[in-house]
Amino acid sequence: MSLFPSPAVDQFSNGYDHRLSSKRKFDDYALAFDGDQDFEAPLVPVRMRKDDHHHPIAADNGKVASADLQIFMVSSAPAALVMLYISPIDGNKQCANSSIRDFLTSCRMDLPKELHSYCAPIALEFCKLLRKVVNEDSLYAWCRSTLSLLLESVSSSMGLMRAKVKGFTVQEIFPFFNELVSHLSEELDSSLYSNTSEGPSSSHFREFVAFLNPLRSAIIEQVESRIPISIDYHPLYRDEIRNLHIIFDKLLHKMKNCLIRVEEILVARGSNGDEFFHSGWSLYLSILKELNGISKLYQGAEEKFWMVLRNMKASLCALIIRFSRRDDDNQWLLEHKDVTDFESRRHLVMMMFPEVKDDYEELHEMLIDRSQLLAESFEYIARVDPESLHAGLFMEFKNEEATGPGVLREWFLLVCQAIFNPENALFLPCAYDRRRFFPNPASRMDPLHLEYFSFAGRVIALALMHKVQVGIVFDRVFFLQLAGMDISLEDIREADPCLYSSCKKILEMDAEFIDSDALGLTFVREVEELGSRTVVELCAGGKSIVVNSRNRQEYVNLLIRDRFSTSTSEQVDYFSQGFGHILSNSRLQKIFFQSLELEDLDRMLYGSESPICVDDWKAHTEYNGYKESDPQITWFWEIVREMSADQRKQLLFFWTSVKYLPVEGFRCLASRLYIYKTSEPCDYLPSSHTCFYRICFPPYPSMGEMRKRLNVITQEHIRCSFGTW
Repeated sequence: MSLFPSPAVDQFSNGYDHRLSSKRKFDDYALAFDGDQDFEAPLVPVRMRKDDHHHPIAADNGKVASADLQIFMVSSAPAALVMLYISPIDGNKQCANSSIRDFLTSCRMDLPKELHSYCAPIALEFCKLLRKVVNEDSLYAWCRSTLSLLLESVSSSMGLMRAKVKGFTVQEIFPFFNELVSHLSEELDSSLYSNTSEGPSSSHFREFVAFLNPLRSAIIEQVESRIPISIDYHPLYRDEIRNLHIIFDKLLHKMKNCLIRVEEILVARGSNGDEFFHSGWSLYLSILKELNGISKLYQGAEEKFWMVLRNMKASLCALIIRFSRRDDDNQWLLEHKDVTDFESRRHLVMMMFPEVKDDYEELHEMLIDRSQLLAESFEYIARVDPESLHAGLFMEFKNEEATGPGVLREWFLLVCQAIFNPENALFLPCAYDRRRFFPNPASRMDPLHLEYFSFAGRVIALALMHKVQVGIVFDRVFFLQLAGMDISLEDIREADPCLYSSCKKILEMDAEFIDSDALGLTFVREVEELGSRTVVELCAGGKSIVVNSRNRQEYVNLLIRDRFSTSTSEQVDYFSQGFGHILSNSRLQKIFFQSLELEDLDRMLYGSESPICVDDWKAHTEYNGYKESDPQITWFWEIVREMSADQRKQLLFFWTSVKYLPVEGFRCLASRLYIYKTSEPCDYLPSSHTCFYRICFPPYPSMGEMRKRLNVITQEHIRCSFGTW
């Protein structure tokens, strides 16, 4: 009795029986193709043999393909195997099942990725045939998953899948995509209404994306420049285009409901801690990312998508902080900053940095003399391969005992003060806000100034990476330059108030007055450096171009560009390059700044300007050896409340090496603070372990004695010393 119950199968069997009945099994055959992406290239026999370890290895000639594959397809071998699979005879079914799995596994695993575009049509054929007869059977689901893996492989090696690959049409693969949409929809509903659901399946989602990519690519190729598409437009794939739009609406509506549910749970439980996040929510951001990609295809869809996210901002931000990871593509979340808040934006940009390591052996070690702080820091930071800085820093001051994070925090503060000190001529403070700095156009007096700007960029990036607030913020113009954005008149208000006022008056003057040339202005700018004045033309022939009512806006624009872009372009470029050296990918340097508001960067670099809240301080402090009810602890907090704002800062710095608290207060420090009881004599001063946020003191006999000791350590020359040897 023949195992192949059809004429087509008989034909296949008769033609290949001598091969299939030989000593080799079906899985001893495999395919080899040339690297050319033309599926219709001539196919030449190539055998796979097994080595001594029974692993298939390709024949030497990797540019030829197996004639077995060509005949395998032409002779309807997939149909024969599928018919064998649906046979009522168990032996036939098992034989077909193992043969199909072994064959497709060999195609995917044994061939290089660049040849997977030739294997995918065969997997597609098996999927189409099985779908007609068994649908959602385990073998069918496995074949569909294998096809998605092949499509993933092709996409990774070719970018988006080409629209026209031999054996594929959009109409053929759309049914599989539609099945996966149905699975995701059901799973989203399940995660919405059940607290025990695991949510969307990661395997179904991965397949969904694998089929979506070639569909989207084919649509883009078909409609060409007509994106965004009107759904009334009728190209070749009119049904698929319309259906994909319907799918977008359907999934977006479901995701909106899911985000509403997330917000309801967070509000009801009054926390956004990890324990309140359902595991079923983990793929929500990934699904939204794909919907964002689809929305760009259709008129009005993108606005609709972002409107949903704006309305669901609280739940979106909570999901970002909980589920976004370093290896995710997070940039789409930063396209519209109005759908995120400070904490979620900070979380996303911080993932552009490498993760600071705990292993001291991997850290970049520095031993610096305080008296040579800037010069030696420059040698340790600017002169090394950026990769050596990515794990983190280990810092010691020469002839001082202390090491660890506390010393590193102090080094960041000191070196930033030196870099931005106007006496060093690298940066200048804004006239109205001396916390804010911008590059000094006259910095070129130092031949190493550009290297120092690169060094400054590295230091600021490292401070952000280590989450140290350094009390330095950037002027808006400098921030916009780093983001690669245009500078307007309003942006220069703080950096150069005189120029701002002058330009404002020129733009507001009566047209007849300015046309009378009463101001005597031409398209030039006077530059004063090191006591000498030079005249710079703002454009070719600028000395002979008179400013009038028609060109005054252009004059102001060129004046601002020359003053704030041209004159410091090299300095900004080198700072930006140095900053990029510390990022995981240096090409993200502009995206980092584009993703933030200036106020976000202020909060990350400067920290809180509010007076230290003693109640917040106390709430985040624990005790070792003391109890909260002990008189020494009661006295301690009473004395702290009596201190001036500056004394509290000095005490906090002595205790932790933190000079500028995060904007959110003590809860955003690396750990809680600790007060330890010591057995030292009561005439000893308090001591601290800044690495562990720990202050230690003996049980002083009176509040007066404790006050004297605390007053001593809040003096400038005491609180900055870590001890010498």
